[in-house]
Amino acid sequence: MVENIIQTILDHKVVLFTALIATLIGGVAAVHYFYYSWKEYLRKRKMKRKKAVNPVRKPVAALEEPEGTVPLNSPFYVERPPTESDCYKRIIRPAALIRVKAPRQMGKTSLMVRILDHAKDEGALTVPLYFQLADNVVFENLDQFLQWFCSGVAGELGMADELDRRWKGVLGAKGKCTNYFQKYLLAETEEPLVLGMDEVDLVFQYPEIAADFFGMLRAWHEKGKNEETWKRLRMIIVHSKEVYVPMDMKQSPFNVGLPIDLPELSLAQTQDMAGRHGLQWAEEHAGLLRKMVGGHPYLLRVAMCSIALGRMTLEELLKLAPTEQGPYSDHLRRHLLNLEEDEKLLAAMTQVLKGDTPVRIKSTEAFKLRSMGLVKYQGNEVTPLCDLYRKYFQARM
Repeated sequence: MVENIIQTILDHKVVLFTALIATLIGGVAAVHYFYYSWKEYLRKRKMKRKKAVNPVRKPVAALEEPEGTVPLNSPFYVERPPTESDCYKRIIRPAALIRVKAPRQMGKTSLMVRILDHAKDEGALTVPLYFQLADNVVFENLDQFLQWFCSGVAGELGMADELDRRWKGVLGAKGKCTNYFQKYLLAETEEPLVLGMDEVDLVFQYPEIAADFFGMLRAWHEKGKNEETWKRLRMIIVHSKEVYVPMDMKQSPFNVGLPIDLPELSLAQTQDMAGRHGLQWAEEHAGLLRKMVGGHPYLLRVAMCSIALGRMTLEELLKLAPTEQGPYSDHLRRHLLNLEEDEKLLAAMTQVLKGDTPVRIKSTEAFKLRSMGLVKYQGNEVTPLCDLYRKYFQARM
């Protein structure tokens, strides 16, 4: 309101100044001067306003479609200090354990591969293990799951699968797995072994397996404090969901090591990302997009890629973003489907959307909605992560 009043005053000053010049010139020339001066002023003002919403776009040689892990050599990975440096320092320590937690598509796997790459440069052997590659049959029992686990690590190291010879005896599955690592995988080399475990959330669906598996990892971490062999094992555990597996705190790996909760990209980091896409954005441009999608790396990249490729302007994207016609339709429908499949979550999200201020809901639902990336905490209360979710779900709930 105040800005409009000020602008009106400025506009009238321009009119008065132009009219004064026209009066001094006099005659037909005055009319022409007044007309063309005012027309030029309006043109420049219109261009200025248009530029404020649709900033300059410069061509970029090779844009990457924002999907999956950001490659190691990609110019579109934006660091979030001090996250990367903290992880790089920690992973070279004996018996290091790093826990990376964030909602989907926030960059967890991209961070994991960079930690592994840094460890490799420091002389360690590295193994990325993606739990989403495990078949359903693997989770039928603990013994089968741990055999898959050991076989997967051996395969990544280029070592022979010796399960037939070494998976014998009266020891239980955890004992056999521990021996397989200690007497084979760790015994065959003197280099540190860094194990990156991605999407361990899948194990949470099988509480009996999860309790034993994660308890075993915690025991290995404790062994690393005193035993030379186990000091060479370092672990990265990556997950998005909160841990609801019944587990003794002394047997859980989720309360030790270095916790990393990936933050959203800041305004400055958003501008940095825009520049990498050839978009010359001032703070106001980055601010407009952040208000719509927050500092969510994937959502930001989708927008910037669309704009950089000339598919739409920033103004058009902001208008279409929370609709089925926008570039986030698949992303939004997936979230909507997940909410509709859980009555408690649906009710909790509906409550969050009722007002414009943060609300307090049950802690279980709050943690789950946060794990999905739909809300953020403000103290003990929650609010939608961004306008994208607020507008989309308000229109459908």
